[in-house]
Amino acid sequence: MSYDHVLLPSGVASTPEEVDAYLTAQRGQPETAEIAALAEELNARNAELPEADTFLSVSALGGAQTGSVLQVPSPYDAIGFVRDLLLRLATPRDYAVYDPQLTWLIDPAGHIPVTVTHGGAGEFPYLTEALTRRWVRELADPNPYLIVERAPERYIQTYRRSADEYTVEYRDGGPDRHFAAEVTGPETVAELIWDWTREDGTRPDRVPWQRLGL
Repeated sequence: MSYDHVLLPSGVASTPEEVDAYLTAQRGQPETAEIAALAEELNARNAELPEADTFLSVSALGGAQTGSVLQVPSPYDAIGFVRDLLLRLATPRDYAVYDPQLTWLIDPAGHIPVTVTHGGAGEFPYLTEALTRRWVRELADPNPYLIVERAPERYIQTYRRSADEYTVEYRDGGPDRHFAAEVTGPETVAELIWDWTREDGTRPDRVPWQRLGL
């Protein structure tokens, strides 16, 4: 069995239903030059590896009538590697990455370049408001945490303690600037994280932060 990711242009869909409709509409359409270039790049990188380490579940990508869409099947043990590679290739081309298994649409529209560590899915090179809201809402055991980092000593993170209770921490340069708060509700947590990411200090001041003595 393979794990699929799908490349599609940024902005053409915002929900799984809209993604499915777009993919259906692209069937039978001539492959675009952008998709052909992405397929060629992925095929070349895959061919550079020893057979035991290849990350595609097919002999080659591209050449099909899929319009501006590219499906990328991979072995399960290559999911993290493939997702990271696709994001780094697709983002500069203004393409989104869709994960149909999780129904995650990772679209660079309005993104902020930061390092995001998702406890259940690994690292991502940017964050958007939509992803913040979805990821915080869906955090689940065994690793219900999310970390957003600008630099080694500048980050915000949350850990989901129960269905509606979260611990949120942020660090702004050193141990004397490390604060924590107990927050109720995923929407409030998502707002705090997104405001910190876009460096808006308006709403975070409403939370009763306590300095941590680390």
